[in-house]
Amino acid sequence: MEAAHHHKLSNRPWRSSAHSLLGLLFVVVILSLASFSDAETHYHEFIQATPVKRLCRTHSTITVNGQFPGPTLEVRDGDSLVIKAINQARYNITLHWHGVRQLRNPWADGPVYVTQCPIQPGATYTYRFTIQNQEGTLWWHAHSQWLRATVYGALIIYPRLGKPYPFPMPKREFPVLLGEWWDRNPMDVLKLALFTETTVFPVGAGETILLRIINAALEQELFFSVANHMLTVVAADAAYTKPFTTNVIMISPGQTTNVLLTANQAPGRYYMAARAYQTAQNAAFDNTTTTAILQYKSAPCGGKKGQPASTPILPSLPAFNDTATATAFTAQFRSPWKVKVPLQVDENLFFTVGLGLINCSRPSPRCQGPNGTRFTTSINNVSFVLPRANSLMQAYYQNMPGVFTTDFPPSPPIKFDYTGNVSRGLWQPVKATKLYKLKYGSQVQIVMQDTSIVTTEDHPMHLHGYQFAVVGMGFGNFDARRDTPKFNLVDPPMRNTIGTPPGGWVAIRFVADNPGVWLMHCHLDSHLIWGLAMSFLVENGVGELQTVQPPPLDLPRC
Repeated sequence: MEAAHHHKLSNRPWRSSAHSLLGLLFVVVILSLASFSDAETHYHEFIQATPVKRLCRTHSTITVNGQFPGPTLEVRDGDSLVIKAINQARYNITLHWHGVRQLRNPWADGPVYVTQCPIQPGATYTYRFTIQNQEGTLWWHAHSQWLRATVYGALIIYPRLGKPYPFPMPKREFPVLLGEWWDRNPMDVLKLALFTETTVFPVGAGETILLRIINAALEQELFFSVANHMLTVVAADAAYTKPFTTNVIMISPGQTTNVLLTANQAPGRYYMAARAYQTAQNAAFDNTTTTAILQYKSAPCGGKKGQPASTPILPSLPAFNDTATATAFTAQFRSPWKVKVPLQVDENLFFTVGLGLINCSRPSPRCQGPNGTRFTTSINNVSFVLPRANSLMQAYYQNMPGVFTTDFPPSPPIKFDYTGNVSRGLWQPVKATKLYKLKYGSQVQIVMQDTSIVTTEDHPMHLHGYQFAVVGMGFGNFDARRDTPKFNLVDPPMRNTIGTPPGGWVAIRFVADNPGVWLMHCHLDSHLIWGLAMSFLVENGVGELQTVQPPPLDLPRC
């Protein structure tokens, strides 16, 4: 992002030598630690169509400042950002700063028709927000249509000056974005992967490096591993974790994971690799592998550029449906210190999340479900519908009638065997724009229960405006009497995106201390478009510090 009035904020060039094997993208930008000071940092973002060549094909692609993926933002906790989005593309667009809490400032959050109307072609909008008590790896992306397929980048938040990491200082840091390229010839990509142009991470023998891994894919959860090297997980979703060591991680769309890697093997070339983790039965997916190379500086260089080099060592990745490995990895997360988890619950919510079917009145390309039906998704049998004439936040702030209702159900309207054989009468949800109202300061528990309607599936659920404690997780139907006593109310991990296990449930808790309208949705983009979303309306509290800020003057109009 082109910087204007740039106050001690490093604006490093993007390395566009990102290659992939069979469809997924492995994107890396090498950063060194820099000295920042609390400042107001200005950026100009030009959203435009740019010719982008990947896998021997060139497409006109929507980018930010002509870069795909977009530039990396580097800030410190306490910094304020002023980002002017200039839409030179032919599509409406918004930008979301994934994981930034946006305290009292939903106007900068970005989901289209939720907190703002879209930035129309030829228009501009300035996002203004401050990083408050957050540090770690986040990211930014488009939050309208499927434009985040190419409009995304890393957001790195360093600690305040003088505050160290709670783990050994790495020699170097490598933000890693895992994305998708939607048009490829597998054989061409396979040939490309055998050449030295594949992204290379240089590392010295004995060095420890920090990998900031971001899953920016639209549709795919991923396993990630580095051949012959162990990974020490130290943070996730911009929250530190109690360190643990693993040879493979599972990361869902929207999530970030920071790992330390020590170069303690024989000098050589080792593949980093990512491959799909897929839980939906009989669903098509991209069963390919993307690679980069960890290369010791003392290792032989191999062939010349453009020529075959010595083959790196490949890691052993789990099978695409290895839920046991994914679950074992997720279960290891703990906060490194005691967390202020709500112990008393004011709002006890039970949300069923999953797929459904809608009858088609006439044949259509969208009707790809059984017997000519169309796939849909829902929470508590409500398939979320976005308004078009106004955003939800504007409607709430200006007391506009008829845009939404506040009768979103706190539990499914009909109880059933959620993970068993479900009657076809429960497969068709209701389409509506329903919000759930929360009083400021209320202590909230949400149990999200996957269902077997159409198929069980892991749904990565993202809550805007909040970080929550993941207090419990399990398989089968949630049983409050059996499962609640097992909750971790001492050191649960803090996340902004968490997977609902296939055929299982996950429980989260948070305090509703951020007023405004906040979206919660599945981060598989097809599921979001089909309606697997809802919004909370958190009322103002008492006084200015518990009240939504006024909207900016340049807030887009519908």
